[in-house]
Amino acid sequence: MSDRLDGEKSAKVAWGRPRWLRGPRPESVPPLVGTAGVLVGLLNLAAGVFPRFRHSRMHALAEVLPGAVSPLAAAASIVVGILLLLLAHGLKRRKRRAWVAAVALLPVGMAAHLVYRHSVVGAAFSLALLVFLVWHRKQFSALPDPRSRWKALANFVVLGGVSFGLGLVIVNSHPHKIVGDPAFWARTKHVLWGLFGFEGPLRYTHNVDYTVGYSLGALGLLTVCTTAYLAFRPERPASRLTGDDEARLRELLAKHGGRDSLGYFALRRDKGVVFSPSGKAAVCYRVISGVMLASGDPIGDVEAWPGAIERFMEEARAHSWTPAVTGCSETGGQVWTRETGMDALELGDEAVVDVPGFTLGGRAMRNVRQMVKRIERNGYHTKVRRVRDLDPEELARVQKAANAWRDTETERGFSMALGRIDAVTDGDAVIATAHQEPAEGQEAGPFGDLKAMQHFVPWGTDGISLELMRRDRSADPGMNELLIVATLQAAPDLRIERVSLNFAVFRSSLARGEKLGAGPITRVWRGLLLFLSRWYQIESLYKFNDKFQPRWEPRYVVFRNTRDIPRIGLAALQAEGYLELRLPRLLRRRRPAEPQPCAHTPEAAPVGRETVERVA
Repeated sequence: MSDRLDGEKSAKVAWGRPRWLRGPRPESVPPLVGTAGVLVGLLNLAAGVFPRFRHSRMHALAEVLPGAVSPLAAAASIVVGILLLLLAHGLKRRKRRAWVAAVALLPVGMAAHLVYRHSVVGAAFSLALLVFLVWHRKQFSALPDPRSRWKALANFVVLGGVSFGLGLVIVNSHPHKIVGDPAFWARTKHVLWGLFGFEGPLRYTHNVDYTVGYSLGALGLLTVCTTAYLAFRPERPASRLTGDDEARLRELLAKHGGRDSLGYFALRRDKGVVFSPSGKAAVCYRVISGVMLASGDPIGDVEAWPGAIERFMEEARAHSWTPAVTGCSETGGQVWTRETGMDALELGDEAVVDVPGFTLGGRAMRNVRQMVKRIERNGYHTKVRRVRDLDPEELARVQKAANAWRDTETERGFSMALGRIDAVTDGDAVIATAHQEPAEGQEAGPFGDLKAMQHFVPWGTDGISLELMRRDRSADPGMNELLIVATLQAAPDLRIERVSLNFAVFRSSLARGEKLGAGPITRVWRGLLLFLSRWYQIESLYKFNDKFQPRWEPRYVVFRNTRDIPRIGLAALQAEGYLELRLPRLLRRRRPAEPQPCAHTPEAAPVGRETVERVA
């Protein structure tokens, strides 16, 4: 009954109705407000930087004000302009705090326009934006995003550079009132001293010293204050998987884990989770750069998926995040698009090998068979075991080897990665290792005879999904083929009937383009993919997977609007570890390393299931 209520309730959600019945979305107005905020911010900035119009109707009224008021108005106009530019993105995303700050700043900007610039038009623009914000105040209800400390350093570097550049413009915007002809270094020194609140070497006439000094001091104070606020405000990290959440997810996986090969990756501990009202389904996600990114299909009973999807969309609306899904199956894509009205795009295909039908015999498997035989003649042997069957000493050696063989500073992987090798919590996972005894007179390596390893996570009760592939650089080529074949041959003894390998991005396009009679558009698209394969593992990953004669299961990316695709792509790159925004190494807090997925291509280059996000 509760599952049926989940579905009925989700059908009443605005985003679940047909497009022509939904009416205007609440986000349709705020993007215009963000653009208006940028425009008004630039007007305030220009009003404070460039000299005022002396021959204006407001000049006579401004002359009766105290002498310090006009320079202070110039400084206030610059500060308000910069802050409005910083708040524009928050206004576009309907953030409540951005709205409060903008409503407080706009009156100050209007007063600065009238006192310093004597501009009625600039004040009118600020007033119009203020009225618009107040009139639509109910739409600005989005909660704040997760916080992190690195934003303080980024703010100091970026805003400090902007303040220095604006300072040079301010110093040189009064060329006829500078005493003498100071050199560029003297002007630069004046800006640097002014940002720190001290008097520089330049001199001006007609009291312009106060205007320039107050403006430079305001820029320096703004940089320091915003950096201090970001550095010392209470940190509110992104959602993390709690022990209770993990226990509930494991119960759902025990009942429904065999439906999706990516289901077990929901147990990554850097993901958040939302459950359906009945608790029979869940959606795991991670928030990156304002994108609420889910991976794979929802976990649990298919009939309860709509309730979990509804909770996911509610969370996205509450924070004004951009919802997106990567790597979902065809069934998952159909449910997502039906319940939310979003669109789907085929991302690639997943290679799945059925163990009962796998054999090394036949012409199609000749290359793999010859490679495996050659490696075995070189003295290599393999072991395929459950993680719980490894003794603690050997497991620790495998974990250290996985970290040492990673050729990137950071770990990669999100939607197809677990991020750990643990015999306690993930004892049903499978480890395949390749070994070679050292030759006479040679010393064993730092990890003994271990030369390569692969890690597979459970896929229901009768399947496993490839999560990690690492190998010693000094090992012979073909280690990955050797271990995959060994795993497939040992699978019957482990009661495994299906093995999920890597994703092949745009595989169908490559396959159609190489067929006889392919159209010109298909051939051009295939040619472009082959060209990109020089830098990205597109064709090589497809060819590597195709060696094992798998069946191909399509995977999709689900998105709300076409214009969101670039943001979703950047968020996916950050999630997978290919694009990093973080503190410099010297300022980072040291954390114990954990082996995370970073699989290898057939021969050498580091790639794995997460490659699909980098290529996309």
